[in-house]
Amino acid sequence: MSPQKESRSGNGLIHPEASKSKLLLAEDPPHKDVDLIPGSVMDGLTVEANEPPYMVTKWRWMILSLFVLFSASNSMQWTQYTIIQDVVTNYYGVSGNLVSWTSMVYMITYVPLIFPASWLLSRTGLRVTTIIGSLGTCLGAWLKVFSVPQDMFWLGFMGQTVVAMSQVFILNVPPRLAAVWFGADQVSSACSIGVFGNQLGVALGFVLPPMIVRATGTIEQIGADFQVMFYLVAGVTSVLFVLILLFFKAAPSTPPSAAADMGSSLDSNFLQSIKKLMTNRNYVLLLISYGLNVGVFYAISTLLNQLVLMYYPGANEDAGRIGLVMVVAGMIGSVMCGLILDKTHRFKETTLAVYAASAVGMVVFTFTLNCGVIGVVYLSSILLGFFMNGYLPVGFEFASEVTYPEPEGTTSGILNAVVQIFGILLTLLYEWMLSAVHDRWANLTLCALLVLGTAITAAIRPDLRRQAAEAKA
Repeated sequence: MSPQKESRSGNGLIHPEASKSKLLLAEDPPHKDVDLIPGSVMDGLTVEANEPPYMVTKWRWMILSLFVLFSASNSMQWTQYTIIQDVVTNYYGVSGNLVSWTSMVYMITYVPLIFPASWLLSRTGLRVTTIIGSLGTCLGAWLKVFSVPQDMFWLGFMGQTVVAMSQVFILNVPPRLAAVWFGADQVSSACSIGVFGNQLGVALGFVLPPMIVRATGTIEQIGADFQVMFYLVAGVTSVLFVLILLFFKAAPSTPPSAAADMGSSLDSNFLQSIKKLMTNRNYVLLLISYGLNVGVFYAISTLLNQLVLMYYPGANEDAGRIGLVMVVAGMIGSVMCGLILDKTHRFKETTLAVYAASAVGMVVFTFTLNCGVIGVVYLSSILLGFFMNGYLPVGFEFASEVTYPEPEGTTSGILNAVVQIFGILLTLLYEWMLSAVHDRWANLTLCALLVLGTAITAAIRPDLRRQAAEAKA
C-alpha cells in the first residue's frame, strides 16, 4: 500500500488530489473529537496541515455505550436459570442437569454459528449484525414471558436458545468495534469497555434472579416472581432494540487510525483469513491458552450455586452475590488492563502477568472455599474475578496484534468458538468431578489447567503487527 493515503471528506467522498493535504484543520490535534455535519460549509473542505488525516468522532462513545447495554442484556440471561437452580428444579420439576444446559446452550450454539456470523460481520458491517443480535435477544426474552406455567419449561428453554444464538453477534464484536471507531491511543481501552458490557450482564445475571425469585414461598408466589423477572428482561431488551435500530451506525465517515484505514482498504477473503489464522503459530497458542482460562471461568460460573450451597446451605442469595463480586472485580480489572495496554503496548508481558495471577487466584479460591466463613469466600472471589475476567480484553487485543491485518471479527470469533468448546468440556468435567471426587480435586484440576495455560502463554512470541503498521504509517 502506498504511504500516501487518499483523504476523505465528511461525506465519504475521496479527494484524489488530497495526497498532499489533510482533512483536519491546522489547529486540530490528532484524534481530537470532531463532529462532521453533512451538508455544512465545512463538508468536503481540505486544508493543508502537518497533522495526520485521521480523526475520531464523538459518536463513538454513543455507539460503544449502546453496544455495552445490548451486550449486557444478552449475557444477563446466561445464568438466569442456573444461579437459582434449586428453585427452578422444584418449581418446574426438571433435573438439575437440564437446568445446567440452559447455560451450556450458550456455548453449544456459538460454535457452529460463529463462522456464518463472522462472515456476515465482515460483509455487512457492525450495524446489520448488531440489529440481528438485538432482535434475537428481544424475541428470546419474550418467549420466556409465556413460559411461567409449570409445564412450559420447554418454551423457556427455547427462548434461552434463541438468546444464546444471538450471542454470536456480540462476543466477537468488541475488538472490531474498537478498531473501526477509536484511535490507536484508545483502541485497547475501548475493547475493554466493550467486554465490560458482557461482564456487566453476567454480574446482573448473578444477582437479580436470586433477588427477584424467592427460594421460599408458595408455588403461586414463585410463579409470580418468575413473571416479574421475565417481563423486566423483555422490556429492557425491547427498548434497546429500538435504540439500536434508530441510532447504531456501522462506521464513522473517516477512519480513526492508520491501522483502521489500511485494514479497511484490504479486500479480505473470509476462507483465506481462516487459513492464515490457523497457520499462525502465535494465534494457535493463544487459542489454547485463552480457551483454558475462559473455559475455567465458564465452568465455575455455571456451577457456582451448587458449589456454594455445598458448604453454605441456604446461602442462595450469597451464591448470586459471590458471582456478582467476581464479575464486578473483573470489570474493574478489564478496564485497568485496557488502560495499561494503551499506555505501555506491552501485550505479551501484560497477558502473561494477568494469566499467572489468574492461576494464583484459583489456588486461593480452592483453599478458602471450605473455610466456614463465607466472607472469606467473597474476598477470594474478588481476587479470582479481577484477574480471570480482566484477562478477557487482554486476550482479545493480543490476538488482534498477532493476526493483523486479518479482520478483528474473524479473529475474535474463532477465539470465542474455541472458548465455547473448552467451556462445554470443562463444565461437564467439573460437574462430574464435583459429584465423583468432591470439590477439592475438581478445583485443583482447574488450577492445573490454568498453570498449563500460563506456560503456553509464555511460549507466544510478541509479534505486534498492528503496532508495527501504526509505526510505519
